Amino acid sequence: MAISDDLDNPKLMPATRGYTQIDGAGVHKRTTYDEVGTACPPYIVYVDRRRNEVVLAVRGLNLVRNADYKVLMDNKLGMQMFDGGYVHHGLLKAAQFILERETETLRELLRQQGPDCKLIFAGHSLGSGIAALMTVLVVNNRKAFGNIPRSHIRCYALAPARCMSLNLAVKYADVIYSIVLQANPSKILASKGRTSWDELVDKLFTRDEDGKFIVNRDMVARDVVIE
Repeated sequence: MAISDDLDNPKLMPATRGYTQIDGAGVHKRTTYDEVGTACPPYIVYVDRRRNEVVLAVRGLNLVRNADYKVLMDNKLGMQMFDGGYVHHGLLKAAQFILERETETLRELLRQQGPDCKLIFAGHSLGSGIAALMTVLVVNNRKAFGNIPRSHIRCYALAPARCMSLNLAVKYADVIYSIVLQANPSKILASKGRTSWDELVDKLFTRDEDGKFIVNRDMVARDVVIE
């Protein structure tokens, strides 16, 4: 999931501000593809003691990993109702999978850090949708996290996946912050609605004789077949 196993001395330092503020000793857990299987992308649990935050961050879509596409495509319009609205079925299952594994860990880390500690979820692309739905689940089950105040829960969704209906997006706007780069046409297209999403899928995929999805050769370095 990371460039180097030693985060204090990475092989390639990202050319962005803030990386030097990351403390390798704060990494509580870093999962691998083998550990999460086909349920979700890998994720990291990090304790930011300087900011007094417990962070769970999920990586984005891996264009050459079949399982990520299965999560993304596991949805139909109106398939999954939730809290008076609709959410993406596959992303919700991934969010539930992570929380089933990590609720006890997050609760204990929050207890250790004290009552002022905040719980942060973050993700990019596919991971942002999972992070957003984890946030919704936690907000509705704060007792399992030591009765953490709603104001201490926050999600940062980078290039967010379209994962919930508008009424839910408005309902949780105080805890979910979306960061969108307008120069990314694929994210804009995917966020406009079902018709645009179908158009995007047509550009990204073709089907073989058995009806299996194959990623467009021009989009990634090698073919990926989704079973």
